[in-house]
Amino acid sequence: METKPLPKEAALLVNAHSRRGQDLFMQARQKLEAAGIRLIAAHGVEDPDQLAPTVRQAVEGGAPMVIVGGGDGSMSGTVDELVGRDCVFGVLPLGTANSFARTLGLPLDLDGAVQAIATGRRRRVDLGMIDRDYFVNAASIGLSPMIGQTVPHKLKRYLGRIGYLIWAVKCSVGFRPFRLIIDDGVKEHRLWSTEVRILNGPYHGGVELSDTAAVDTGEIVIQAVVGRSKPHLAWDWYAKFVKLRDRNALTQEFHGASFRIDTRPRQRISIDGEVLAKTPAMVKIAAGAIDVAVPRDN
Repeated sequence: METKPLPKEAALLVNAHSRRGQDLFMQARQKLEAAGIRLIAAHGVEDPDQLAPTVRQAVEGGAPMVIVGGGDGSMSGTVDELVGRDCVFGVLPLGTANSFARTLGLPLDLDGAVQAIATGRRRRVDLGMIDRDYFVNAASIGLSPMIGQTVPHKLKRYLGRIGYLIWAVKCSVGFRPFRLIIDDGVKEHRLWSTEVRILNGPYHGGVELSDTAAVDTGEIVIQAVVGRSKPHLAWDWYAKFVKLRDRNALTQEFHGASFRIDTRPRQRISIDGEVLAKTPAMVKIAAGAIDVAVPRDN
């Protein structure tokens, strides 16, 4: 069935605090206008806390498409404002890992992302939920929230994923495994874990972690790295990064529409890179929640 074409009018909002946001805001504005997108508003937002209110203002003002430039945290922090609205979400991947853009099959360069918005198509996709908070890509429990909460901004800004790796080694010294409890509504599963990934798509941290998670299945995927070994956690990341044949040997996956998740002791939850919640929490899928702009051949 043919969907409505992408709008040719949009509001542009770039997280100028993101890794490349300040440098690329003016370029994005110029390239979008050159590609035929009439920008009814354009803001380089210096304070990340103002991104969501600025997006809300654009949506309530009737913008048919809102284009957000930044990393996965910027996408996750603003997407709530588009749920239930007749407004297309345009993605400019200007962050470190850009996992949501990878999931959507978007080009990671600015020119390619602009062309996808100008000449692409609408795609209806799912969103994940932690309690009442929508997210675009992935949430995590374990070492990732510890890294996300403490990593120096300059280290992330200038070294990207290498900076995360350096900080992960430092954080792993004080990290401890935890007891994980997953209730799927029928059965309660209890296991030791070093990391839990709550996936709306296959990527987390720019690495393809799941062979089954996708943005249009109507299911959320909980992937747990099982056991108490920190070296096994490091090996799991390596095995998935280089795509070894037995890359799933140390993980267990749970698929469904909703779960209750708890830990002993309580753990922080990182939502698309931002530490925003704690266990226990309800994990759900919001099926077909928003329209996004993707390349026409995707």
